[in-house]
Amino acid sequence: MPVPVEISGLIVPLKPPRAGKSRLRGAVDEHDHAALVLALAWDTLAAATDAGVRRVLVVAADPAAVSGLRRPGVEVVGERGDGDLNSALRQGEALLRQREPDAVVGAIQADLPALRPAELAAALAAAEGRRVFVADADGTGTTLLLSEPGGPLDPRFGAGSAAAHAGSGAVPLELDLPTLRRDVDTPADLAEACRLGVGDRTRAVLCSREVA
Repeated sequence: MPVPVEISGLIVPLKPPRAGKSRLRGAVDEHDHAALVLALAWDTLAAATDAGVRRVLVVAADPAAVSGLRRPGVEVVGERGDGDLNSALRQGEALLRQREPDAVVGAIQADLPALRPAELAAALAAAEGRRVFVADADGTGTTLLLSEPGGPLDPRFGAGSAAAHAGSGAVPLELDLPTLRRDVDTPADLAEACRLGVGDRTRAVLCSREVA
């Protein structure tokens, strides 16, 4: 399914890999934790570009630590500000709108290692110019948020973000999107992502290790 042409790009906020995903610690050996965080992000970004997204903008608290995520269609910029997730997303939104002020912009989480490009493309197409979001598998968080053409993204990520986005007027997409909804915060989440089928980088870091 083709990505609508008015979509300018997706923003991916990233904490420093060694500090990020604290609830995922223990899924692999401690010295492999940062590599796992980067692998989750790589597989997410690969799915986004494979879905036809022209520009993916990583807004990183430590850009040097995530420079290896650069690939065709993926840019990395340093975060300016106090480390607030929504502030980083607004920074990315402003950068995307410098080129295409009237386009759709979006935010996607960096921990979707099982993401299938076809599912992301289906969600992007189903937005149909509306400000929409996709709730995570638990129904409380948000994995994808899209603006209206030229409209504010108005990100409200954090605890209870699905309800916060709905309360701000964003429309929930009720499509069957198991790999787009399966974010990874805990070892149990990672086990479920593995059952769905993770991407090459995540699989390589796990080294066929059984995730309990």
